[in-house]
Amino acid sequence: MEKHIQLVGILNIAYRALLILVSLILIVIAAGFRHLVELLIRMAPGDMRDVPYEILDIVPVVLLTVALLTFVMSVIGIVAGAGVLTRKPWGRVLMIVVSFFTLLRIPVGTILGGYSIWVLMHDETIRLFDATRTPG
Repeated sequence: MEKHIQLVGILNIAYRALLILVSLILIVIAAGFRHLVELLIRMAPGDMRDVPYEILDIVPVVLLTVALLTFVMSVIGIVAGAGVLTRKPWGRVLMIVVSFFTLLRIPVGTILGGYSIWVLMHDETIRLFDATRTPG
């Protein structure tokens, strides 16, 4: 089970690092969304008047919200992954909580979240993490 625990920590840190990169890209897209749409409209046949202006105001806000939530959850996931790798009991609990949210990210997040929960809820894993806890 030691190798599974280590794999859960490493895979979660790598997955979260990738999600941080994605969230930064989304922030850049949100910042330049209106200019991007205007550029695409100039290249395509049509007129800017055909695009509802509400979309130009709402989409960047939605992108920014998704990006910030992804960024925050990814940082929490990296902290949890580090805690799992160092066999901290709080790292195991935090990773279980984060893994439940990860289940919603179909398909990779579902696989990773399910695997992480399976490993971290295993009786042997619980004993390993309890053994590292210092009394008092």
